[in-house]
Amino acid sequence: MEFSIVAQTLDILEKTSSKIQQAAALALLFKKTPSNVIDKVVYIIQGTLWPDWKGLPELGIAEKGVQKAISMALGVSEAEVERVYKSLGDYGLAVERLKLGKQNKSVGLVGFIKSAKGEVYKKLTVDEVYSQLVKIAMLQGEGSRDMKLRLLSSLLAVADPKEAKYIVRFIEGRLRLGVGEATIMDGLASAFGAPRDLIERAYNIYPDLGAIAKLLAEKGVVELKNIKPTPGIPLRPMLAERASDPTEILNKAGIPALAEFKYDGERAQIHKKGDRIWIFSRRLEEITNQYPDVVEMALKRIKAEEAIVEGEIIAIDPETGEFRPFQELMHRKRKKDIHEALKEYPVVVRLFDCLYVDGIDMTLKILPERREMLRKIIDESEEFKLAEGMIVNNTAELETFFLKAVEAGCEGLVVKSLGRDSVYQAGVRGWLWIKYKRDYKSEMTDTVDLVVVGAFHGRGKRAGTYGALLLAAYDPESDTFKTVCKVGTGFTDEELAELPKKLEPYRLPHKHHRVDSDIEADVWFEPAVVMEVTGAELTLSPLHTCCRGMVKQGVGISIRFPRFVRWRPDKSPKEITTTKEILEMYYRQLRKVSQTTTGVGEER
Repeated sequence: MEFSIVAQTLDILEKTSSKIQQAAALALLFKKTPSNVIDKVVYIIQGTLWPDWKGLPELGIAEKGVQKAISMALGVSEAEVERVYKSLGDYGLAVERLKLGKQNKSVGLVGFIKSAKGEVYKKLTVDEVYSQLVKIAMLQGEGSRDMKLRLLSSLLAVADPKEAKYIVRFIEGRLRLGVGEATIMDGLASAFGAPRDLIERAYNIYPDLGAIAKLLAEKGVVELKNIKPTPGIPLRPMLAERASDPTEILNKAGIPALAEFKYDGERAQIHKKGDRIWIFSRRLEEITNQYPDVVEMALKRIKAEEAIVEGEIIAIDPETGEFRPFQELMHRKRKKDIHEALKEYPVVVRLFDCLYVDGIDMTLKILPERREMLRKIIDESEEFKLAEGMIVNNTAELETFFLKAVEAGCEGLVVKSLGRDSVYQAGVRGWLWIKYKRDYKSEMTDTVDLVVVGAFHGRGKRAGTYGALLLAAYDPESDTFKTVCKVGTGFTDEELAELPKKLEPYRLPHKHHRVDSDIEADVWFEPAVVMEVTGAELTLSPLHTCCRGMVKQGVGISIRFPRFVRWRPDKSPKEITTTKEILEMYYRQLRKVSQTTTGVGEER
């Protein structure tokens, strides 16, 4: 399959904002794509070479390397490449512009095509482009940088202008298509006549859209139904909604409900197959090497031959056994000597779900059955056991258990439905699980997780670093990030000094196309780095775009006196607090104020 067909579709996707039209363009592409390369086409559209959870190397070519490769490929000076880049703000557009303006006198080569201007380009195939990119990614060690640049330049030299544009953007990780997994799944459903919910279910259980597409193209819809959890391949985690009122929580979850401690640790999926253990984070990153002690616990305490269980890894005080906050685990991860880290920051594991056991797909079972199976296959010890939980039948029991959780050093509770529909909904956020956190007791109903989209240069003592960061919430309906506050307090001196270095990999020359902001930042970033933030209250704002027009025409919602709490490397940008959640928190805050001042709750 010629890569130009893919490049043409990428061009259409870039120029199309409608998700329906994007899905239609993808469906057309997938119908044209041979089954033996459809997985590679899907990966390229996603801007990756393979699923992140495989933990394979990245391309490893920085901005200056891209500039040099373009220079080598086109036979122009780096200064000229930089000049064009600065005028366009995009190396992809720069290489396209330079290619369109360059005359190539080599004509008549076999397997090449001639453009209207006389340039000669090779008919690149999807296989060739993908294989070359894989070679670039896999090169490691001394001399690998120069070899990577030579491989990239040789690819750019024979690519046509449009192909070169998207190859460069792929290398930079900035395809700028606005196409997410949902749109790709819509395209696959249309192309192959497959039920959309079946594709999503398969992807949630086996999060590899390339593999899902290939299975669909080669074997059809029937095979998707046979996909089940597989040790070594992470499932997308089930997610919880949030609420602050015990009555509302039990109305949503049903009575009786299971209330479990919500530990302040790292959520982990632990996979076992014989004597092999894998540990995956909630972002599906393999973190096995960070927890050799948990690997030993799992081998010793999981009695099944094959199993996938889910739990929380929590740092503890080695002297008192008390729970330590999540940030302590981050200290452990930064330690170069893992054996030293094990001593300084020991951990325990508290398990709360069972997704697979010896060939049985437990995600299709209701929660009581999953918990019973979990209890059956775990040989509990103080370090490795089930999360503390209680069956609650009324708000009084829920509140009492909530206070017990807080006293034990937990964040609060997760309240879970025990009903007939309480299956494990991989990749879904719903009311079967509800977070009830102690933060809900503060003036601002809860802490929120926001993504950094911009920064402002510091002054005075903060000269040389950033004085404040521009943060945004996620709007899943428009697939954009809408600004909600600027935060400059809560950081330690060390954290402030590290900000430029921490954010540099995500720096952009312009506002990201998925960031909705009326505020002009001094520096813009790709939405990638997530932090937890608290504040005094939610208030209406004419400056911020979060929930604009939803409460009052032309006005959004912002956080008053925001303060940094901690970094959230375990969360992806699409897992952060949504604009809908911000709006719900704002209305809950209004109801509380109304109840305090009038004794009557305001219904909205």
